[in-house]
Amino acid sequence: MAGLSPGLAALLCALQVQAAGRGAAVTQELLQEGFHRDLLVKVDLGETGEWAGGCTVVARSHLPPGIYVDPYELASLQQHNLTKAVLIPDIVDVEAPEYSATGLVVLLYLERDPRCSRCFRGALPVHVRYHRPAGDGEEALVALKSPEVLVCCCDDHQSMESWKPADVEAPCSGKRDCPCQWYSAAHKPAYEELILQVPVGLKQHSALVCVVTLLATVFCSSLILAAVCKHGHFFSLVTCSE
Repeated sequence: MAGLSPGLAALLCALQVQAAGRGAAVTQELLQEGFHRDLLVKVDLGETGEWAGGCTVVARSHLPPGIYVDPYELASLQQHNLTKAVLIPDIVDVEAPEYSATGLVVLLYLERDPRCSRCFRGALPVHVRYHRPAGDGEEALVALKSPEVLVCCCDDHQSMESWKPADVEAPCSGKRDCPCQWYSAAHKPAYEELILQVPVGLKQHSALVCVVTLLATVFCSSLILAAVCKHGHFFSLVTCSE
């Protein structure tokens, strides 16, 4: 850097080293409100993204037991090309409560952002599980860790020599019949984890809820039985008195 003062030259060198070592920037957010959300993941590969145009970029998220992805809903969305993801395991108990469910790994395939040549993004519907009742004013907290960024260039390996191979094999095209080697991209998450506050019932209301539920069940069953006896058709063995 001829012609520059020593202080300015040192500053420029520092900026160059920082830019060269800058990894991918990852952000995730939960859209909408309530128990049914959309998980939006955005990845900026930085300088790496300039040559990743023909590669596949995936965000690997480890979902805690308190949140899940409906495999039937996911299959419907993939049929309409609205999203692309792989669940590990692919069988999910959507009825299980949080305290008896297990975690889930989601491989969300990201699409290039048309407004940014080095940016990728993807969205996936997620659902909150039922949680145990808590004490006064308490809420259940679900911590969603920052996803890992995986890059696969099945047709071009020359740019992947300096990358660290990932410990998981996954389909590069989103189909299970095309496995290939993935590489983990060094990234800096905007936040280490995303905290979701889940409203839960109160323990002191348990007895009241049970009583009201029982009375409502008996009342509704009586109405149904009365309507069936009055307007329904029965076999000769069954008689109803008006």
